Amino acid sequence: MSKELYWLALTLAASALLMFPYVLNRIAVRGMAGTLANPGPGDKPLAAWAQRCQRAHANAIENLVVFAPAALAVHVLAKGDPMTATACAVYFFARLVHYLAYTFGVPGVRTLAFFAGWGSTLVLIARVLGWL
Repeated sequence: MSKELYWLALTLAASALLMFPYVLNRIAVRGMAGTLANPGPGDKPLAAWAQRCQRAHANAIENLVVFAPAALAVHVLAKGDPMTATACAVYFFARLVHYLAYTFGVPGVRTLAFFAGWGSTLVLIARVLGWL
C-alpha cells in the first residue's frame, strides 16, 4: 500500500467516526425515538458544541470529495513521492485539528487548519498535473 493510500484510508476512517459525538448529543437531547425520527422544526436544538461538530463533519466530507480523488490519482499514476506522502499526512492531521478547533470554537486555529488541508490537496493536484 502506498503512503498516499495509507493516509487516505486513515482520513476515510476518521471521517466516518467524526459523526458520533453529535449523534450521541442528539440521543442525549432528543432521546432514541427523537434521534430516529425525521427532524422537524420543533425539535430541541443540539448543544452549541454539537452543532459546531456537525458543521465540522460536513466540512470534512465536502473537502474529502476533492482530496480523495487527488490522492487516488497520485497513486494510480504512480506519481507518489515523499512530498505527496507528506501532503497526505498533513491533510489528515489538518482535518483533525480543524474538526477539534471547530467543535471547541477556536476560530483562528480552525481557519489555519482548513488552509493547511486545502494546500495539501493543491499539492496533490499539482503533482498529478505535472506542475510539481
